[in-house]
Amino acid sequence: MMKKGDEPTSPSIDWDAAAAAFDEEPDHGLRDPEVRAAWAGRLRTWLPERGCDVLDLGCGTGSLSLLAAEQGHRVTGVDLSPAMIDLARAKLAGRDAVFLLGDAAAPPVGEERFDALLVRHVLWTLPDPARVLRHWRGLLRPGGRLVLVEGVWGTVAPVGIPADRLTALLAPVTVHTRVEPLSQDAGLWGGAVDDERYAVVATV
Repeated sequence: MMKKGDEPTSPSIDWDAAAAAFDEEPDHGLRDPEVRAAWAGRLRTWLPERGCDVLDLGCGTGSLSLLAAEQGHRVTGVDLSPAMIDLARAKLAGRDAVFLLGDAAAPPVGEERFDALLVRHVLWTLPDPARVLRHWRGLLRPGGRLVLVEGVWGTVAPVGIPADRLTALLAPVTVHTRVEPLSQDAGLWGGAVDDERYAVVATV
């Protein structure tokens, strides 16, 4: 299990094998009421106030999807791991949510368009983030939002995507971008962290 402040696991991990223990991380399972409340508060400011269509890419076990659904949004989650998808479906049973098996970089949503795309700790793992961002932008309705939670983890061999690089990649495909630092909010992570963590909310 990652310790707080450690870099995320390599993209080559077997996510099906990791699914059973995935929610043990405070910011994955959101089981601690304070951590859950911290993420719910942030999500409330990142997503539109009215109920809307949210696409949660790399949704994992659906913890953020559940928060979005609880706030009145209609959620579509996408993940490559069948085990993660099964857990997400169980977690959101009875909610206005659907979960699809597929690649976050090219989600299997056909012609459907969304008001917001929610993506946490996924973009840094993808080989061509500029291309992916262009594709994601095309999945949004006019005025839609990209909500990207990313960071840079590790000291010896850092991995991730710095905020300034991400905002530069977003510039050609968005009309307004806001960066929100998250490292100092220990409530989000279940404890203090010393790496770069942030959210970017971009309007198209």
